[in-house]
Amino acid sequence: MPAPDSPVTISVGDVQVSGVYARPDNPSATLVLAHGAGAGMEHPFMVGFTNALNDDGVATLRFNFPYREAGRKFPDRPPLAIATWRAAMQEAVARAAAHSDSGPVWAAGKSFGGRMASMAVAAGMPAAGLVYLGYPLHPPGKPEKLRDEHLYGITLPMLFMQGTRDTFATPDLLEGVVARIGPTATLHWYDGGDHSFAVAGRKRAADEIGASVAAPVAAFLRSQG
Repeated sequence: MPAPDSPVTISVGDVQVSGVYARPDNPSATLVLAHGAGAGMEHPFMVGFTNALNDDGVATLRFNFPYREAGRKFPDRPPLAIATWRAAMQEAVARAAAHSDSGPVWAAGKSFGGRMASMAVAAGMPAAGLVYLGYPLHPPGKPEKLRDEHLYGITLPMLFMQGTRDTFATPDLLEGVVARIGPTATLHWYDGGDHSFAVAGRKRAADEIGASVAAPVAAFLRSQG
């Protein structure tokens, strides 16, 4: 039986955002997931990814940022995005604490959502570790504009899931960043994947692509105990 989705309302100051929580029996961990800049938590990639994690024994909480909740297109500024991350993590930790077998609580995000998670952790948000689904290291075609300075102060385990054709992270630059972070950072290349993990010449639905990204993430979480 798949883990049932439970709607969640998360308060961020005087703003409320939606979330979806799913908990399989005896989960090995809980992963909190934020969406990318151009799509909300109900994007098929996000749903396919979290459903596959649930099937693999990981509880999930995915949520919207306030701009997406309000139907706006331009992402929230970092202070509000970080505040939203803190509120979502608090919600996930509270739900995990209600059970004795929920495992550690991780922060993860697609592109913008992952970068905001890393900034929240760098600013002191507790988490077991970080998972980036397509880290936006630099804007496409602008490798000189790196978004990496805050990463070097993070000592938690980090997994970078990155497509080899992702224009938001030149491979040699990302490999250099991961090397400078040190042994706490792991880089997993998704062969042929672009920023959405789509592979040229291989037609797949977005939920199927999300599910295919979940297996190495679940394996990484298990490897971290």
